[in-house]
Amino acid sequence: MSELPRILVVDDSRVVRIALIQHLKGQYDVREESDGEAAWQSLVVDHSIRAVISDLQMPKVNGYELLERIRTSKLRRLQQLPFILVSGEETEDERARAKALGVSDFVTKGAGGVELLTRLNNLLVLSEAQENLEAGRDRMVHDPVSGLFTRKYVELQAVQGLSHSVRHGVDVSVMVLAFDGFEGMCEQLGEPVAIEVGNRFARMLAGKMRQEDSLGHFGPGQYAIVSPGTAPAFCATFAERVREAVEVARLTVQGRTVTLTVSIGLASVPTDAVSSAGMLLDLAGERMNTARQAGGNRTESGGVLPASRPISIHHALELLAANRRSVVVPHLPALAERLLPLLALMDQELDLSLPLAEVKRRLSERKS
Repeated sequence: MSELPRILVVDDSRVVRIALIQHLKGQYDVREESDGEAAWQSLVVDHSIRAVISDLQMPKVNGYELLERIRTSKLRRLQQLPFILVSGEETEDERARAKALGVSDFVTKGAGGVELLTRLNNLLVLSEAQENLEAGRDRMVHDPVSGLFTRKYVELQAVQGLSHSVRHGVDVSVMVLAFDGFEGMCEQLGEPVAIEVGNRFARMLAGKMRQEDSLGHFGPGQYAIVSPGTAPAFCATFAERVREAVEVARLTVQGRTVTLTVSIGLASVPTDAVSSAGMLLDLAGERMNTARQAGGNRTESGGVLPASRPISIHHALELLAANRRSVVVPHLPALAERLLPLLALMDQELDLSLPLAEVKRRLSERKS
């Protein structure tokens, strides 16, 4: 394949195409089409095309229509593709229409090769600079490995959320979560695998969040969520759902089953008296560390909700299925109390003669 930049020349006149190709050869690899429809098909399938030089009056799809398709395309690489219109006797209104549609430049028919090459070269230099700028901006926003937001971008989102909170008097909540024993997981699985396990979980979590929430990196094995307009109580409820979901998950990595838990710290404005977005994130991070130091697998919300709450019967069954029996044992009295009416009904309907009185007595002893 040619290493020269590829240019698409579109004109229904074979003579004009030959003349344009003569100007471009040696510096560019040229692909030619005789109408706008064929040109459009080429642009869709040929990712190497760097610019278009097109006539205005053509059969099937004219230059205006081709330009409009390119600028309104869902393909990002086409939206900003340099487009030079070869103009003849067009009126000012026709030129204005082309400018409104997003034409990059005009070249008059019969123009010399120097003028054509100069305009084309300038457009390609500008296009490459724009691509590099966007790539750099994208690296600032997204981590190139995980695809998640970078910590810097999460901090910027927190700044915007705090500003919105001050202007409109609404809550903004931040959640920082970390895998318990992440260092041990790195030693057990290797750091690249451990990081990918965390990123897989985070990407799954991203699919469960609102569009206005931002999820990104906070530290190794740690992630932050900025949630504008969310009251701390609702954020704490979501945090507990996340914690429980991780607790019962059974993940197979390198042929072995890995059990994970997370510690979560919450902070919010105006509930917490912080004066900056950085302080808000730091406070959530400190509470996450407090949860880890207290044994992990818990949520620390600064008193908005208890760090732990009674588990549901459904969650208890999920834990048992995940071979997490020890986690269920402390909750047995509360679970049994909720099951007693069901056991009484079963005893009555099935004539089981269950020792319900003994069960109640032992539950009372366990409580005391």
